[in-house]
Amino acid sequence: MAPTLTLKPGTAWSDAWRRALAVAPEAFRADHVLNLWGGAWQPDGRPLPATSPVDGSPVAGPPRLDAASATRAVRAALDQHRAWRHVPLPDRRARVAAALDALAEHRELLSLLLVWEIGKPWRLARADVDRAVDGVRWYLEHIEGMLDGRAPLDGPVSNIASWNYPMSVLVHAMLVQALAGNAVIAKTPTDGGLACLTLACALIHRAGIPVTLVSGSGSELSEALVRSPEIGCVSFVGGRDTGARIATAVTDLGKRHILEQEGLNTWGVWEHTDWDALRTVIPKLFDYGKQRCTAYPRFVVQRTAFDAFLAAYLPAVAAIRTGHPLAVEHPDDPPPELDFGPLINAAKAKELTDHAAEAIDRGAVPLFRGNLDPARFLPGQDVSAYVAPLTLLSPPASSPLYHAEPFGPVDTIVLVDTEAELLAAMNASNGALVATLSTDDPATFARLAPQIRAFKLGHGTPRSRGDREELFGGFGASWRGAFVGGELLIHAVTQGPDGERLPGNFPEYQLMP
Repeated sequence: MAPTLTLKPGTAWSDAWRRALAVAPEAFRADHVLNLWGGAWQPDGRPLPATSPVDGSPVAGPPRLDAASATRAVRAALDQHRAWRHVPLPDRRARVAAALDALAEHRELLSLLLVWEIGKPWRLARADVDRAVDGVRWYLEHIEGMLDGRAPLDGPVSNIASWNYPMSVLVHAMLVQALAGNAVIAKTPTDGGLACLTLACALIHRAGIPVTLVSGSGSELSEALVRSPEIGCVSFVGGRDTGARIATAVTDLGKRHILEQEGLNTWGVWEHTDWDALRTVIPKLFDYGKQRCTAYPRFVVQRTAFDAFLAAYLPAVAAIRTGHPLAVEHPDDPPPELDFGPLINAAKAKELTDHAAEAIDRGAVPLFRGNLDPARFLPGQDVSAYVAPLTLLSPPASSPLYHAEPFGPVDTIVLVDTEAELLAAMNASNGALVATLSTDDPATFARLAPQIRAFKLGHGTPRSRGDREELFGGFGASWRGAFVGGELLIHAVTQGPDGERLPGNFPEYQLMP
């Protein structure tokens, strides 16, 4: 009989909230958080209810601003920007360094908030915090050369990001943008990360960095956060539908922008025999339930190698571990080692399950269907946001799973007979952020790689978003605007010589200011 699990002591949501209130009483109230704008924590906004994907229990909901309040917040950020852009670089470096020290000091609490708010396993939550801190420290060491001959923008940078990496994507970007001399604005992601971001911004604000954090619906706040003339740059991470609307707005306005959008990242298998290497990497591809912009949900496999592929793939996917991120057998046990916990919410879990069922009804073949092991959950726990791994062969072209990124633990496999079919299937979404081709022959890789429409391409190994020296962007509909990474992340949010054209994916007719 399997042992009964309990919640690890000191890790309940109430424990995390109490600790956050003690660390940043200026930003947290007994049952809600405040918005940060105009250099102060503001009581405006209408708090909405929210639940944790971990077990469906209540957590803090966003204090949503209306459009008029957001406009006031943006104008206040411009005033902060005009002062901050003249702060000498050594002073900016010292303040950013102080903010990083404070984030590192509260690493465990930030991580615990991430577990409850967006369902990250403990290992991945801590990694999200560490990547933010370590990544910005690298910029502190190299910023002088990156800023040579450059100046801050004329207005603050507006950040609208998805919920999946609040620290290593959003907070990291905000601190680098501030280091470059810009005031920064961030919209809290609608689906999660509110308390973590509030605590992080409280620590950043205390260091004397001009940061604005507001909550609200994208449709209501977009006029202020995207179209306001005060905004110097828009940085967006999210889906293609919203990204397309923002791209139209910023292009019409001639506004500087960085728009990272979804794409169907693919893993091709052609004339390949190193199945042990593939078997080893499969579990890593399921980190955080594939709720990542660089996840690989599609395998394009040479038909004659399909049996060997399955022999490597199926045992690996069967070993994937999912469950409650904080459930333990004994109080002194560390949090469980999981590949992923819940999806971001029960609605997303149902949507993904419905799409899979629809694909099967239309002819897709289920090759693997995992189960949620009751031994990895608390007794009687709500598991409506959890989805076990699922693998489908030949999703129909009419299914959303054929063209779109599922953003969940569902793999699809497409079989091909020719190199032309391989390339067509790998390019199904008109551009992606990453792709991988597993092939034994280096010459074959070199010949096919330029025809794969992904920004980063691995030879038998997965690619990641990366930062520091590594350039990042996307092809086709997966990216619009300036590329980032290393000095280009700085260049994207600063002004260079007259007539400068930033590296990136821009419409042919657009000249960047």
